[in-house]
Amino acid sequence: MSAKIIDGKAISGQIKGEIAEETKKLKGKGIVPGLGFILVGDDPASRTYVRMKGKACEAVGFHSVTQKLPPDTTQAELMKWVTQFNLDPDISGFLVQLPLPDHLDETEVIEAVDPNKDVDCFNPYNVGRLPSGREAFAPCTPAGVIELLMRSGYDPAGRHVVIVGRSSIVGRPLATLLSRKAPGGNATVTLCHSRSGDLTYFLKQADIVVAAIGSPEMIHGDMIKPGCVVIDVGVNRVEVPKEVNEKGYRLVGDVHFDSAREVAEAITPVPGGVGPMTIAMLLKNTLRAAQRKA
Repeated sequence: MSAKIIDGKAISGQIKGEIAEETKKLKGKGIVPGLGFILVGDDPASRTYVRMKGKACEAVGFHSVTQKLPPDTTQAELMKWVTQFNLDPDISGFLVQLPLPDHLDETEVIEAVDPNKDVDCFNPYNVGRLPSGREAFAPCTPAGVIELLMRSGYDPAGRHVVIVGRSSIVGRPLATLLSRKAPGGNATVTLCHSRSGDLTYFLKQADIVVAAIGSPEMIHGDMIKPGCVVIDVGVNRVEVPKEVNEKGYRLVGDVHFDSAREVAEAITPVPGGVGPMTIAMLLKNTLRAAQRKA
């Protein structure tokens, strides 16, 4: 048995195509969706992420703005830019790229973002609306996981989903979305973490496994139930000899791909699985923000 590969690049491409079509309709009404980025410091990964998101905006017809700030930016200066982006009518939604330098207060920044422009869904106002099923932006990575499942024919309704990892960015909001009485929800959810004890005991019960714990190749094929669906959110750098990879590292997920694909019915690769979906859902949230204005 070799699992079906759930291709996040292909599915995100479909979504971006749909977004581009909707963007054309908005432009016919004189509205151009705009996505803003505030980037503080010189973190290479953050610069790469913002650049990728900017290119994605261009591909679907969005306007994008990136405000780069030096590493020694003060809290007051950063808050000034948050306020400016909140008030800018040409910016439908925006995000402050995390992590921030240690001297800055992330919580204050996140809470200052206008909930109507909070396309990352980090503001407590939007996070608090999720459990009730009320209108709110969905967190990008959790929403991307659900889109992958739905568009691949694995509706989570009535299935047992085991999520490994309880972060406020992936694990907990995903558990909320999956358990809601709504399309893409109606699942029975178990949320595992570092204190869960025998992880294999829970994984063996799962129809769908979502790995989001940040530990390279932690989950092996002998830990999961035959025929389950595996969604690997993890992205980890593992050092390898330069003769194997000139970069000196390779990217792996939280799941040991080769062993899990021999047991699972379907599995996402790393890279090329959940990653592209996160950006697609950010664009989708920005489109929704622009449509609200229209």
